[in-house]
Amino acid sequence: MVKFTRLALAVLTGLLAAPAIAQEAPVLTIYTYDGFAAEWGPGPGLKAGFEATCGCTVNWVAADSSIGTLRRVQLEGDTTPADLIVGLDTSIAGEARATGLFADHGLDLSGLALPDAWTDKQFVPFDYAHFAFVYDSDTVKTPPKSFEELIALPDSFKIAIQDPRSATPGLGLVLWVKAAYGDRAAEIWKGLKPHILTVTREWSESYDLFLKGEADMALSYTTSPAYHIVSEHDDTIHAALFDEGHYAQIEVAGVLKSSKHQELAKQFLAYLSSTAGQKIIPDTNWMFPVVDLGADLDPAFASMPQPSKTLHLSDEEIAAHSKEWIDEMLKAIQ
Repeated sequence: MVKFTRLALAVLTGLLAAPAIAQEAPVLTIYTYDGFAAEWGPGPGLKAGFEATCGCTVNWVAADSSIGTLRRVQLEGDTTPADLIVGLDTSIAGEARATGLFADHGLDLSGLALPDAWTDKQFVPFDYAHFAFVYDSDTVKTPPKSFEELIALPDSFKIAIQDPRSATPGLGLVLWVKAAYGDRAAEIWKGLKPHILTVTREWSESYDLFLKGEADMALSYTTSPAYHIVSEHDDTIHAALFDEGHYAQIEVAGVLKSSKHQELAKQFLAYLSSTAGQKIIPDTNWMFPVVDLGADLDPAFASMPQPSKTLHLSDEEIAAHSKEWIDEMLKAIQ
């Protein structure tokens, strides 16, 4: 009887201890933007894929924008519960780096398939596309081929764009105009003013206006038509290619120095940029992957036209002048 009691006690103790052990699995907290973490975004698939190998739990914490994630971490500083940020882009990477909050990733990224070789030591790219204005070929038969052609259209031709202070595409448009026209940027913005239906806080708001037919074109990406082809079997949405070239958005992720799970966070970055992680990105975030997926990439992406010229501005230029350029844009269109 004593032996049975001791055995039963040992079994009971083991059963009670099991949940406690499970609860000790590390939790990797990742700040991102709401579309990334949404049920239709890449977040759920990446969470399931990484959790299957890491012995951890991935906890997505979503903000309304990628700029919002950076602002939150800046406010929280070293006390932030975040281990990583996923969803910054190269337009704000310089500002993010200057905070001193991010650690080196330590990964070999020499094999990535990007418009240019990747050398950044702190941020890991996970998708990319060029900014572009999208249109519906059923209603816009002859799309403009440059900003100047757009300006020359009747004032009734309307575009929807995003606020560069709250949305990365909005900031991308400011950089696009500056990279293409330099000192003429203010002139271009003044010319665009009559065509701007509205400046929305986020991308989804302006894109919705376009889909409802309230705007003839909306600022989006060269890959946006792929969504309509794959999900809606609609091939009437196109990206207008401009002769002056296009500015690229490369989305990136970075580990915070304050993370208590540094190695685990870096493992997530490795997974995010691996073939397994990259297979999840195109048909959920509707951007090009940063590795060559071959036959695993939906053919719709292969049909997306690519700009003949990619425009560039350095991190140093953006960090030094982005506020000045945003003010220039706002003054010109008000």
